[in-house]
Amino acid sequence: MTQTNTADPAGEGMPRWEQRFRAPRVSLPEWAEDAPSRSLFVSNATGTYELYTWDRESGRQIQATDRPNGTTDGTLSPDGEWLWWFADTDGDEFGVWKRQPFTAAKGDGAKEAVPGLAPGYPAGLALGRDGTVVVGRSTDEDGSTIHVQLPGGEPVEIYRHRESAGVGDLSHDGDLLVIEHTEHGDAMHSALRVVRLDGTLVAELDDTEGGTRELGLAVLGFAPVTGSSRLLVGHQRRGRWEPMLWDPLTGEVRELAIDLPGDISAEWYPDGGALLVAHSHHARSELWRYDFDGTLERVDTPPGSVSGATARPDGAIEYLWSSAAEPPVVRSTRGAVVLDPPGLRAPGSVPVSDVWVEGPGGRVHALVQKPAGEGPFPTVFDIHGGPTWHDSDAFAAQPAAWVDHGYAVVRVNYRGSTGYGREWTDALKHRVGLIELEDIAAVRAWAIESGLADPERLVLTGGSWGGYLTLLGIGTRPDDWAVGIAAVPVADYVTAYHDEMEALKSLDRTLFGGGPDEVPERFAASSPLTYVDRVRAPVYISAGVNDPRCPIRQVENYVGRLAERGHPHEVYRYEAGHGSLVVAERVKQVGLELDFARRHLPDTGR
Repeated sequence: MTQTNTADPAGEGMPRWEQRFRAPRVSLPEWAEDAPSRSLFVSNATGTYELYTWDRESGRQIQATDRPNGTTDGTLSPDGEWLWWFADTDGDEFGVWKRQPFTAAKGDGAKEAVPGLAPGYPAGLALGRDGTVVVGRSTDEDGSTIHVQLPGGEPVEIYRHRESAGVGDLSHDGDLLVIEHTEHGDAMHSALRVVRLDGTLVAELDDTEGGTRELGLAVLGFAPVTGSSRLLVGHQRRGRWEPMLWDPLTGEVRELAIDLPGDISAEWYPDGGALLVAHSHHARSELWRYDFDGTLERVDTPPGSVSGATARPDGAIEYLWSSAAEPPVVRSTRGAVVLDPPGLRAPGSVPVSDVWVEGPGGRVHALVQKPAGEGPFPTVFDIHGGPTWHDSDAFAAQPAAWVDHGYAVVRVNYRGSTGYGREWTDALKHRVGLIELEDIAAVRAWAIESGLADPERLVLTGGSWGGYLTLLGIGTRPDDWAVGIAAVPVADYVTAYHDEMEALKSLDRTLFGGGPDEVPERFAASSPLTYVDRVRAPVYISAGVNDPRCPIRQVENYVGRLAERGHPHEVYRYEAGHGSLVVAERVKQVGLELDFARRHLPDTGR
């Protein structure tokens, strides 16, 4: 790989926080199922995140895509001959699939992969060995649709529903398709349907019992061997995510008793004889091998977080690992670094410490990083998005930037976060935003009482759902925060609902128990716009003008209300969607946030 994102490869003269963003990164390589020497990965080596192909036999790496706002969504055909990638417009996530030869550079020869299929938001893609293509898409007009294109044929619609649904997986033989759907109306808990390629029903698996209980299922993949119809499925029947086997042809279900305390996901070994298990517990993760005789064997990985792993046909396991203190690296269980891009190296940061605080809904887990010296420190509460996500002991450049500037950083895995059991994740329904802020408030009180945080210099910040919680927090708890910094937030929930992509409308109806016309009081109680006149902290907001998730109009409504009050605020609008894949743009945004906090936090003598 050629590193061209800075003229200063050693990083001399560049702030450490900026080096972390500009240093080349690579994702875990995906390999073609029937041509494992051909791989695909994502890198920011040119200064924009793009797709790269890699021929492991020759060592040749090619920048496969080259678009102004970057490209990250792609896959390889099973034979490794074709790269498929999703083409949207300036980050709006609405577009079509394209394909190009594996050896093509920078989009050369890329053509629309499924001519005749109208643009939409992507909802899964499956490629068969015989050239069969299954495409999932959604639009505001059509809801969710799934289309099958047989070799030499035209795309045929085999599924349509107003609620969210998508392509799960195509069986190894290419005769069975599994669809994840939420036809029961609960967008947080999917059911599964297996069909033939003409749409003929084969079997259903639904743990929601028609929406009367809150248990979800997730597709983990068909067995990668000829003649098998076994499907690996994630389930929540014991209060957490675990894998099980389901044969849709026989109806047999086999739950796997894997004795580990946290959430468990898995994928097949290439021969179908075992599972590579990913175990997530208390913000760390690790790998195990599970054999179907019940044997469970630990795969040796360092303490921290494994954000992706794959078992290769030669027996090696490759995984992407990092910790809060150490930058990410793609490693192999055979001891080698799999991909090591040249050029600028990302500096490390400080490790996290764990804090458990009693909150109104149970013990809340938070991760804390702090600079050298004695507190109390100016402290940043950096709130994760999702909301069904969690902060972990993994490398993150933005918290590290705050620490470099003398701030302590607290990240709270509030109710709604994953990794702490199904009840913790599902608890946010109907009191949307408000219960998360209760948990954040409990950790805030601990941070002050423990001497970590200076109560006069507290920053509330986050992106996406974290940006939403920031604006809601500075409005509902105006005395708690000195500064609010929100990136791509929900600011006016009713307008956001009407303007957002269709799949998020389904999620919002699940969270609130209906749309804004059905439960207006719930939307009002959870909308930052309701509390905008109570805000006391100076406010910084950044927003992508093409964002389909937190659309720009609802941000402008909130900003307009701040302006009417003459309240101190700054807004940064950029030409992209829900975040930017351009490194220089990301560096600019973080620099603006750091500067805003510096200018608006009170000077208490530190």
